[in-house]
Amino acid sequence: MDQRITRWAKTLVGYCLEVQAGEAVAVYATPAAEPLVAEVCREILRAGGNPIPIISLSSTREVLLREGNDEQLSWISPIQRALLEHVNVQLTIQSEMNTRQFTSIDPKRQGTLNRTFRELNRQFQKPDRRWCLTLYPTQAYAQEAGMSLAEFEEFVYEACFLNSKNPAERWRELGRKQQVYVDWLRDKREAHVVGPETDLRLSIADRTFRNSDGKRNFPSGEFFTGPVEDSVEGHVHFTIPSVINGNRVQDIRLRFEHGRVVEASAAQGNEYLQTMLDLDDGSRTLGEFAFGNNFGIQRSIGNTLFDEKIGGTIHMALGNSYPETGGKNVSALHWDMICDLREAAGGGEVIVDGVTLLKDGKLLALKG
Repeated sequence: MDQRITRWAKTLVGYCLEVQAGEAVAVYATPAAEPLVAEVCREILRAGGNPIPIISLSSTREVLLREGNDEQLSWISPIQRALLEHVNVQLTIQSEMNTRQFTSIDPKRQGTLNRTFRELNRQFQKPDRRWCLTLYPTQAYAQEAGMSLAEFEEFVYEACFLNSKNPAERWRELGRKQQVYVDWLRDKREAHVVGPETDLRLSIADRTFRNSDGKRNFPSGEFFTGPVEDSVEGHVHFTIPSVINGNRVQDIRLRFEHGRVVEASAAQGNEYLQTMLDLDDGSRTLGEFAFGNNFGIQRSIGNTLFDEKIGGTIHMALGNSYPETGGKNVSALHWDMICDLREAAGGGEVIVDGVTLLKDGKLLALKG
């Protein structure tokens, strides 16, 4: 067993989820993640908890998406409802063996199923419950990233600080650094993003920035909020490609008026983009605005869990807001799109209430 797998499991159970004696912990994964699932279950038992491994097959989800009617796509099984009642801790391990499996499926059908899962997640995201999302390296993710499996494994370990003997302390250190910016952003009113083909203003008045320090997303390294829904004005160019539900969408350009997308285009995947924009009433509104701050991630791999954390970038999500930020937008969509403001990508800056906070991919020292 690679010692980094052991560290990974210890960090997930002890730092991310803080499993306590007697707690039931649901662990969602595919068979590809068996080494990590086994170590996680071992650590849960050592903590006095009760692991509930739930191993799913992507083929059964494909059958549901292709064959199920709308009622079946919206159905929540009694087993899932029982888990919501009896499980307070949840770990999801992304471990797909084919990242393009759902490319040819009607996006509206995927939207219906996403809405069902989002309703389940909304019920789970209560103050007394804890959850975490991570990704186990598979050949499919390595191919998407343009790497060998060995290279991709090393990429994941570095992004998660698993090459360190004490990953949890590295995450605490990053959290302390991010908290300085989160505190400074409290009571600020407007963010202005300027860069190549980008000039966008949005209100953050009375909204809360959250410090994401590896407890919910693993890896993490971002701080985020929900912008005032009707405040977004201007245009933005997202230069880092998105891969969502197996669809690659590249060079996305959006123009906003009164908080809603009024013009949109993509050099690749434009049809999919237009379909998602019309998914529901909330899909044309921003639900998230965030700063990526994990400098262990330096390049895009086609997976949002990592790409949105790239140090020196910002990202915005069309669709559903996180209520803890004060965001009010509701949608079956939550599509994170990354804007690269690093110098190598042409540079750019984020100005908050007249003060430059991020310039050419670097967070600036704060004064006052």
